[in-house]
Amino acid sequence: MDILGQLLVSGIAVGGVYALIALGFVIIYKATSIINFATGEFMMIGAYLLYTFMVMTGLPAIPAFLLVMAGAALLGMLVERAILRHMLGQPTISIVMVTIGLSSILMGLAELIWSTGFKNFPPLFPRAPIIVGDIIIRSNLFWGFVIAMAAVIVFALIFKYAKVGVAMRATADDQMAAFSMGINVRNIFTLAWSLGAIAAALGGVIIGNIGGIQPTLGHIGLTIFPVVILGGLDSIGGAVIGGFIVGIVENVAGGYLDPIVGGGVKAIAPFVVLVLILLFRPYGLFGKEDIERL
Repeated sequence: MDILGQLLVSGIAVGGVYALIALGFVIIYKATSIINFATGEFMMIGAYLLYTFMVMTGLPAIPAFLLVMAGAALLGMLVERAILRHMLGQPTISIVMVTIGLSSILMGLAELIWSTGFKNFPPLFPRAPIIVGDIIIRSNLFWGFVIAMAAVIVFALIFKYAKVGVAMRATADDQMAAFSMGINVRNIFTLAWSLGAIAAALGGVIIGNIGGIQPTLGHIGLTIFPVVILGGLDSIGGAVIGGFIVGIVENVAGGYLDPIVGGGVKAIAPFVVLVLILLFRPYGLFGKEDIERL
């Protein structure tokens, strides 16, 4: 078996899922200029919701999946209207701290509702692996990648062609100008948080199906953050490219270097690549460079 090829393909598959979760960061930042550090917990809540609907209530996969998307949209809307809307005009560091506090609250709620124990997902996809030549891909990873890429394409099309997508892009470029053109900026903020929560929840469903769920699942958001910064905080295409880069770097480093040094390289490799790239591209690979006159 071609070990490098296996690691690259697995890295691309994982990177596609990372890209979808990173999109949860990007959508909210593009419209509101807020970095949501609770994105990982949005992801975790989405995974638990699907577990609840399928295992605890016995719903089939498709209705359960639709309910998860509705629940995620409602969560995003509630967070924006009940918490973030009151923070408009406040210092950026205050808003960042609110999202960090929100992540702790959501993790605590998950522990109260679903306990701290590890839970396995019911099988969503055929168990037979996908075999391409000498490369073997786990079925849940393969189908997770397919779903993630389909979702990324849908979100990209919404941003580019749908009327609400155009309004979100206009709001991201200049909120005052968008308001003067009749765009309800506050509603756009709510929509951005709902879409960001949906993207994160869908990523959580995929991750949960691959490795199971527990309240600390949201910590994967720390792994996703280098993807966001690497690609550029306001770039959907950058989130995809950044996801692939981080996924490949993780798998190759883990496959070749972890056995030599005894582990740990896989976890820090994305941050090493992030630092190296930011030395030359401070705004990320595809981020918009802002120039301010003082």
